[in-house]
Amino acid sequence: MAKIIKVGKKNSQYDVVIARNAITKIRLSKHLKSKNKILVITDSGIPSKYIRELKNLLSFKKQLHFHEIPCGEKSKSFSTFIKIQEKLADLKFDRSDSMIAFGGGVVGDITGFCAATYLRGIDFIQIPTTLLAQVDSSVGGKTAINIKQGKNLVGSFNNPSLVLISSKFLETLPEIEYKSGLGEVIKYAFIGNKKLYKLIHENSKKIKSRNLNILEDIIEESIITKSKIVTQDEKENGIRAILNFGHTFGHAIEASKNYKGITHGAAVTLGMIIAAKISYFEGHIKIHQLDNIINLIDSLGLESNYEKYKFKDLKKYLSNDKKVSSGKLSLVLINSKGVAFKTNQFNNKSLEKSFA
Repeated sequence: MAKIIKVGKKNSQYDVVIARNAITKIRLSKHLKSKNKILVITDSGIPSKYIRELKNLLSFKKQLHFHEIPCGEKSKSFSTFIKIQEKLADLKFDRSDSMIAFGGGVVGDITGFCAATYLRGIDFIQIPTTLLAQVDSSVGGKTAINIKQGKNLVGSFNNPSLVLISSKFLETLPEIEYKSGLGEVIKYAFIGNKKLYKLIHENSKKIKSRNLNILEDIIEESIITKSKIVTQDEKENGIRAILNFGHTFGHAIEASKNYKGITHGAAVTLGMIIAAKISYFEGHIKIHQLDNIINLIDSLGLESNYEKYKFKDLKKYLSNDKKVSSGKLSLVLINSKGVAFKTNQFNNKSLEKSFA
């Protein structure tokens, strides 16, 4: 049976549907029956059988179009953005038309940003096919592209009209992408979801073997956590900042690698360990709590060694982080109660010690 979570405030609320196969003709037609034209954005990594299935489900739409972008973070660029906007214009899309993001986080981000800006806004649906996109980027309305100075520096807040999460996609997801998604899942456990922490701790073997029943439970718990936060703070003016736990250093690691050779989730996982170490050096958590964080990460087979990354090399990327205000960097840390908080009050030596 499908799990349905309502996200957002009443005037901008949308459903997140979680099921083995959440994509049905009934659900799609309900949201798209009033739409004339549909443009589906996908990427070159989506198996062709899934494309065919979606085309069949959307066969009730006479004006159905697909646009494929290359896999990877490099597609979150102005050049990709312009190509999609020009395609929308060539197809004569208007505000009665809609877009669908069918892919991972990159596809969702670029589609959402295009939908937010074309004609100052048209509707779009998120159909995330990776674990990372399912538990994080498809929910909450953050859309963006990258520029050379940093990740997600150009974007907007734009909620989808519907999110359809099918756990069946995880059966064929490459292992590197699956582990990337687990990095975002575990984040929600660290920032306060004790039920999710227990689920992961007690079911690490089932999670590693991709038991879909357990995966649907951890997806649900992840989205419940994010939903509560983004409903309170849609545009990151307060509590929503805690969702960036691990991301400050994670984004810096990605940028230092020119977005090659490491996935977003893997970088965030390393960033969470760095932030946890800073939390320890600042006296917010005890050593056994730091060990518990690292042990839970290790239990899922995620990379926890970041020795090859040096603070001096990441420093320039940290200065471009979105959480820099009036020239001062803010970090998301955690306290002894397992609660995340944002602060710009920390000793810079703690940052350096965390890399020692």
